[in-house]
Amino acid sequence: MQELRQQFPIVDLLKLAGLARSTFYYQQKAMLIEDKYAEIKTCIRSLYELHKGRYGYRRITSALQQLGKIVNHKTVQRLMQELGLKSLVRIKKYRSYKGEVGCAAPNILQRQFDAQEANQKWVTDVTEFKVAGEKLYLSPIMDLYNGEIIAFETSKRPVFDLVDSMLKKAFIRLGANDKLILHSDQGWQYRMPAYQSQLKQHQVTQSMSRKANCLDNASMESFFAVLKTEYFYLNKFKTVEELQDGLTEYIHYYNHDRIKLKLNGQSPVRYRNQASMA
Repeated sequence: MQELRQQFPIVDLLKLAGLARSTFYYQQKAMLIEDKYAEIKTCIRSLYELHKGRYGYRRITSALQQLGKIVNHKTVQRLMQELGLKSLVRIKKYRSYKGEVGCAAPNILQRQFDAQEANQKWVTDVTEFKVAGEKLYLSPIMDLYNGEIIAFETSKRPVFDLVDSMLKKAFIRLGANDKLILHSDQGWQYRMPAYQSQLKQHQVTQSMSRKANCLDNASMESFFAVLKTEYFYLNKFKTVEELQDGLTEYIHYYNHDRIKLKLNGQSPVRYRNQASMA
């Protein structure tokens, strides 16, 4: 009808189509509104594909704003629904608790997951992956100041060396005046004398979640969920070695490129670097 109205009176066209004038103009207005978001939709799809489906509407909104596209998060949510774009569901993690082995530490952290400066509060845990009939274990440490993974180690077996090697990498980051709390669950690795001895040597206060209470280490749980839904479950791996290389690549992406809403739309490393220059 839009094309024909250039040649015939709109009244005759409406009569022929049996369409009310109000209906015609309502649809015309709706089409104009749809065109209004055409560019935004293109940007949304590009950002979604760039981050391999890892971003939901809130991160997409933040990324759009960094590109100079000022749009309400509810509008982005609606447009993503129209485009059929959504982030994936989160999956539970491997549990390392094996009963009353060694000594447990009190829950010093008390779910206070915010830190005012780097190297003030760290959290750690171990998670498991299965690839081609083999298992791979990942042991990372996260700084609660900016959510950065400051050190990690992988191994085909959940042995103590996995955690020990990670600790040695992480402790290089500590300064002489840092007063650190390192929080974990009650996994057997963290109850071993060798682990606790390393913490005492570096004057680190040990903290542990209460038994069978994953919310006490929610920040680490959240990272594992993001890692598995954004990377592991979106890819196929032929060997454990291929996964190991991929984890290194993803963690670099997580630290340097993936924005966090609580960091004002910045990546962990960028947030830390800007804070150090302030």
